[in-house]
Amino acid sequence: MLAEPLPGTRRAGRRDPRSRPARTRLAAALVLLAGLVLVTAASLAIGASDIGLHTVVDAFLRHDPANPDHIAVISKRLPRTVVGLVAGAALGLAGTVAQGVTRNPLADPGILGINQGAALSVVIGIAAFDASSPGQYLWFAFAGAGLAAVLVWLIAGRGRDGATPVKLALAGSAVAASFLSLVSGVLMASQESLDRMRFWQVGSIAGRGFDVLLPALPALLIGGTLALLLGRPLNLLALGDDAAHGLGLPVNQSRLLAGGVVVLLAGAATAVCGPIAFLGLIVPHLVRLATGPDYRWVLAFSAPAAALVLLGADVVGRVLARPGEVQVGIVLAGIGAPVFIALVRGRKAVSL
Repeated sequence: MLAEPLPGTRRAGRRDPRSRPARTRLAAALVLLAGLVLVTAASLAIGASDIGLHTVVDAFLRHDPANPDHIAVISKRLPRTVVGLVAGAALGLAGTVAQGVTRNPLADPGILGINQGAALSVVIGIAAFDASSPGQYLWFAFAGAGLAAVLVWLIAGRGRDGATPVKLALAGSAVAASFLSLVSGVLMASQESLDRMRFWQVGSIAGRGFDVLLPALPALLIGGTLALLLGRPLNLLALGDDAAHGLGLPVNQSRLLAGGVVVLLAGAATAVCGPIAFLGLIVPHLVRLATGPDYRWVLAFSAPAAALVLLGADVVGRVLARPGEVQVGIVLAGIGAPVFIALVRGRKAVSL
């Protein structure tokens, strides 16, 4: 018999002390919903020049093609807002699955080298194959993300113990550092590639529209659906490989599926808005404070929470440097590091 129940389950009539009551999750869901409404409204209203909320509503209900404010809302800010919500949700799910499959609270697609692999592949596509369209970026990003995942797995899998969580994190950090060096080398050798990559590489949703999102949408939908179905396998993997295997979980196949989901989500999101760090790292920790360790709930809450954080950071970036803006990747890097340190050091931080 297992020493501990599965996260979020009952044993002998007693609730797992690490789980959260339903009213806590309901309150968190309501806060998330309200936050998403507010940050979406702010994204549509705030920019180089602010637009009143009544004008934003008029742009949807009584659209006037000759009104410049209506054009700005529908043609520029709405696509950007949708891209931020979708990419944020994808990165939140990717980070949660990465932490679950590696059983490492410091894991995310960036630390595992997946984002950097996608970025390197896109840079090579621009420099060597003259890639310029979002659809071309997407396939290069998938190839690079998949190559990085396989390389990390092969490196970590060497040795007697196989691909342990610690070895996966170390191998991912090494691969990420190597790929970042290669990206810098390619950009230094090609001025044209440097010009195209300058703003994409820092991570941004500025100027991203439906033409960028639509090619990646099938992969994002498939990856997101599969991620939400991984709650039980990730709960079992959290018990350790032997326990998970004893409970009937095909461990290697589950890890392979979870890795493929991370590649799909991180590769597609990186192709859309560039490599964005810290989002998939800090959001699952924040979510666990409200849901507990049960991955069925962590996954369900991570998608809207990450969308809220990404879009909120984008709005903050617009306010900080008017009439210009600070790219969302820079804003998240600035606020993500101290928030994560506070989570790690605080007594209320939730472990995996």
